Amino acid sequence: MTRSKRLLLLPLLLVVALAAGCTKPPPEFTRPTSGRALDKPSAQSSGAGNASQSGGLDIPAADWKACPDAYKGVFPTPPQNVQFSCATVKVPQDWARPKDSGTFDIALVRGRSTTQRDRVGSLFINPGGPGGSGFEYGVYRSVYLPAEIVRRFDIIGFDPRGVGRSSPVKCFSDADLDQNFGIDPDPVSDEGFQTSVALTRRLAQSCGDKYGDKLPLFSTEQTARDLDALRAAVGERQLTYLGYSYGTLLGAVYAQLFPKNVRALVLDGAVDPTLTMQQAAEKQAAGFELAFTNFSKWCTGNATSCPIAPDARAVVTKAIADARTAPVQGAGGRKATSGWVFTAVVSSLYSESSWRLLAQAMQDLRNGKADKLFQLADAYAERDPSGKYSNMFDANSAVNCADSDNTPTLEQDRALQSQWRQKYPLFGGPLALNLLCSQWPGKRDPFPTGPATGSAPIVVIGTTGDPATPYEQAPALAKMLGVGTLVTWKGEGHTAYPQTGCIIDAVNRYLIDLKVPAAGTTCEK
Repeated sequence: MTRSKRLLLLPLLLVVALAAGCTKPPPEFTRPTSGRALDKPSAQSSGAGNASQSGGLDIPAADWKACPDAYKGVFPTPPQNVQFSCATVKVPQDWARPKDSGTFDIALVRGRSTTQRDRVGSLFINPGGPGGSGFEYGVYRSVYLPAEIVRRFDIIGFDPRGVGRSSPVKCFSDADLDQNFGIDPDPVSDEGFQTSVALTRRLAQSCGDKYGDKLPLFSTEQTARDLDALRAAVGERQLTYLGYSYGTLLGAVYAQLFPKNVRALVLDGAVDPTLTMQQAAEKQAAGFELAFTNFSKWCTGNATSCPIAPDARAVVTKAIADARTAPVQGAGGRKATSGWVFTAVVSSLYSESSWRLLAQAMQDLRNGKADKLFQLADAYAERDPSGKYSNMFDANSAVNCADSDNTPTLEQDRALQSQWRQKYPLFGGPLALNLLCSQWPGKRDPFPTGPATGSAPIVVIGTTGDPATPYEQAPALAKMLGVGTLVTWKGEGHTAYPQTGCIIDAVNRYLIDLKVPAAGTTCEK
């Protein structure tokens, strides 16, 4: 088992990730259904058994309490046919010193269908990020997963350590985050570059001043060990897990650390843990360029739905350039600077369903209106109408920087910036800049990268048009694990399940019956 030599994800100047990200529900998502009869329990049910131990520690059972208000912030009204319970599980801050390092509180939510029958067990879910709220996503997926899954499983969402309700990391001010997202994403002049360096140095130092030598404790490996404690706390002998995007990395690390505790893992929007930080960043730049090219082609072929046709790339490129010197003002005088325009473009490419909104936002920008652009950008940044941010990007930075032990120097960042700008005109320059982790004060705790020897089969899903976790990372992850089976979706956007009937059927049969999809399974739109 070897150790990672890279930072996982790359975002804007701040975040170390064009969030390989977080799988967020599109607004028009509708609940998939299945008519398959479910009269008999699965032969391979995941029960309690001897589940009270993890990492050599006795893990107390989760003390579930009804929390009917868990839906708030996710749904406008209480969802029907699901009951929510919440619990808090204490885990060691440092699993290398489990008895004398203090504890973190991990918040869990359990969604249980009122029509549940033939229960298989608990399905843990992680939406990615890192930094995405698994608690809120668990609430969402308790409603919006295929009907036969929610009938057979308790859906367990949890905020990983440092995220949301789980001992959250918070060291960036709202003002600094506004500056980060608004700043030029690809500064050409030395003055512009140094402005970005100074901002990210201030951000990094603010985390160092507040958390000091605790910063490495937010690493992915520590979180994977927490996940096994949560498995034990909810009474499962083995783990059944659905991880999206960064959640695939968390699942892969778990499988390496606890292979015998794996029942079924679905890793959708796969991250290749063996890539160096530079390799991962370049692949992501290429992935976003491909996704934007596909958006541009859609515009050309659907001019009635795309007011910036026939040359969407030219319109967006000009919008970013114009915003550097003459940004459009939105509500309250907020300026749609080049960074906000870029963030809106990034946000829209995670789902094909956002393409129409991007096209209209760009057209509105040409007409002096920025409301739709900020709608897209704020959704990505998790910025509310009052200008308050969640702690997603604080946690994202803490996890990514803790995971990386070979961050490029500022000089290397600057050299790559001009090279990649030529190769990937819209996304190369910004993705070359990993200024935050280059100046991160904490020690590093890289994750393992090797086979999950002794694990049950693991399903890995890749989408051919995925910008954030490009498709080629999926077969690479399946190969690295040694027990991975690849499922391909020929589609657009970030992640695949549960988007099509073919993907739904393959994943459902695996989760419920442990029927592994046939090698080479490929699903069309």
